[in-house]
Amino acid sequence: MRDDRWLAGDAYERFMGRWSRPLAGVFLDWLQPPSRARWLDFGCGTGALTAAICARCDPRSVVACDPSEPFVAHARQASADPRAAFVVAGAGAIPEVPDGFDVAVSGLVFNFVPDPAAAAVEIGERLRPGGLAAFYVWDYAGRMEFLRAFWDEAIALDPAAAPLDEGARFPICSAANLAALVESAGFDEVRTAPIEIATVFDSFDDYWTPFLSGTGPAPGYAASRSAEQREQLRDRLRARLAPDGGRVDLRARAWTVRGRR
Repeated sequence: MRDDRWLAGDAYERFMGRWSRPLAGVFLDWLQPPSRARWLDFGCGTGALTAAICARCDPRSVVACDPSEPFVAHARQASADPRAAFVVAGAGAIPEVPDGFDVAVSGLVFNFVPDPAAAAVEIGERLRPGGLAAFYVWDYAGRMEFLRAFWDEAIALDPAAAPLDEGARFPICSAANLAALVESAGFDEVRTAPIEIATVFDSFDDYWTPFLSGTGPAPGYAASRSAEQREQLRDRLRARLAPDGGRVDLRARAWTVRGRR
């Protein structure tokens, strides 16, 4: 996966994990998977989707993998469910089970995979015939509002930041491109849909502080700025999002895709 400073599980939780967890539940409601299935969670991160699967879907087992050792360690420590197993592994070394998985999922990961087409094919090879695969990614170019605001203001101050904006970097994050990816990997019955959650911050500081962690593309960019430049960016964002000093009410959309082997 790309070097986007995914360094620490706790920092990721404060920045993105608190939103990926409710999103995982919305995704599973949309997916309506079978019970007693054997699951693969590719790119499990800190374990948000695995935890939701165990809580909501009555799985027989879940094998969750991620190439980040700190993330896998965080997920393993946070999980007490004996049905979930966490493995340090990424694309090119995705775990297998005899006769194949029944369901393979991936949440908020595919845009960070260096070769998404190869990863989609590899996931298909890990499924049993007729097995279900489903992926989702943030709509970075559209209604991922708390990041969209960050990059809009960062680029206004520093036009050289434009190529770092996930909306520009990750064209895969659209319904049409996700569908094309899954179809080209040989899946049938392909369909896509948007899913959304509210992202409500108690205050502007609740919004801004996670950007100082250095974990993730936007926090990595913030960490690369001088103290003065960060202060300028913070002031622009406060004026845009919380001029009265109150809470920040935003929305976040993701695109989903599903198909059958």
